[in-house]
Amino acid sequence: MSIVLTEKAAHEVKRIMEAQKYEDHVLRVGVAGGGCSGFSYALGFAKDFDETVDAKYEFHGVPVVVDKKSALYLDGTTVDFYEGIDRRGFTFDNPNAVKSCGCGSSFQA
Repeated sequence: MSIVLTEKAAHEVKRIMEAQKYEDHVLRVGVAGGGCSGFSYALGFAKDFDETVDAKYEFHGVPVVVDKKSALYLDGTTVDFYEGIDRRGFTFDNPNAVKSCGCGSSFQA
C-alpha cells in the first residue's frame, strides 16, 4: 500500500517542479532520524532512483519514490497540501505514528 499523494498535493508538487525546471525528476518521500519525536518526514526531488531499494508510484501524474526502509514507517500514509491563514505546507496523515510533535513534522512509530 505504501503512501498516497492527494490531488491537491500533486498539484503543488507539479507547480514546484515546473517553477524549478525539475524535468525528469521524481518526488522522493521518506523518513529520517531526528525531530522532536524520533523520526522526521523528508520530501525532496531526485533525478534517479534504484529499483532494488526504492518503490516507485504515480499519483495524479506525479512520479513518487519511497525507499523500502522508509516505506515500513510510511505504509498507509496520506500526503496532502494545506493552505490556510495560519500555515501553508505539506501534511502527513500517518496511521503508524503513535506520537507526533505539535507541528506535525516529526513522529514516533
